[in-house]
Amino acid sequence: MKNLVFLKLGGSLITDKSRPYTVRESVLKRVCREIHEAKSERDFLLLVGHGGGSFPHVSASRYETHKGIINEKSWEGFSKVADDAARLNRIIVSSLIEAGEKAFSVQPSASCIARNDKIIEWYTKPIELSLSSGLIPVPYGDVCFDLGKGCCIISTEEIFRFLAEKLKPERIIMAGKTDGVLDPEGRVIKEITRVNFRDIENLLSSSDGIADVTGGMVTKVKKSLGMGVETEIINGLKPGILKKSLLGERGLGTIVRG
Repeated sequence: MKNLVFLKLGGSLITDKSRPYTVRESVLKRVCREIHEAKSERDFLLLVGHGGGSFPHVSASRYETHKGIINEKSWEGFSKVADDAARLNRIIVSSLIEAGEKAFSVQPSASCIARNDKIIEWYTKPIELSLSSGLIPVPYGDVCFDLGKGCCIISTEEIFRFLAEKLKPERIIMAGKTDGVLDPEGRVIKEITRVNFRDIENLLSSSDGIADVTGGMVTKVKKSLGMGVETEIINGLKPGILKKSLLGERGLGTIVRG
């Protein structure tokens, strides 16, 4: 699709990952306002995904949902993680609507099938129709039925990987709470490619706060390298950065080229 952008709102950006079930309300409202302002100033299609932050990661860590069906409590965990993820999604969709956008929820667990943590089936026609109608579809990190281990957790990056193959976005923006991917001295690594990733992989630290069952920054970068689309990791906590990125400005954070 022409002029299509994928945007991820990171869990650490929109929630307080050190406090279970806590949304950063002021940040979320401001981010949604920047999305609306960018959409008002430039003609482009937008799909917004988001992480779970302090919502599903709590139950997922407790029940070890990422390991699959491992005991008699696993399906109970599957249900609770799905509910936690959906609760956060409704908050984000409502905030986008309040900001003036025509957003709607896309529940991956209702339509995706995975095998060993990788999505292998997803009927995406409703997403395509929503984009062509000027809507903003909002999928999210969720549980998924898994043909290899019963169930799994699919990250937003895995969702983007699958959808990027189908929808061919022009670029992907990952908005988190740092200025990009940082080295041990706190300096931004301006560009990551398959060539230099091996050298910096050990330098990357995992996400802060409560357990992140989707693997932290290393996994996020690996997934980005596999998408085949220019991806930029930016700081969504700094007012105006997201809007500039949506309007087409590059070099605001770390660019990942697969």
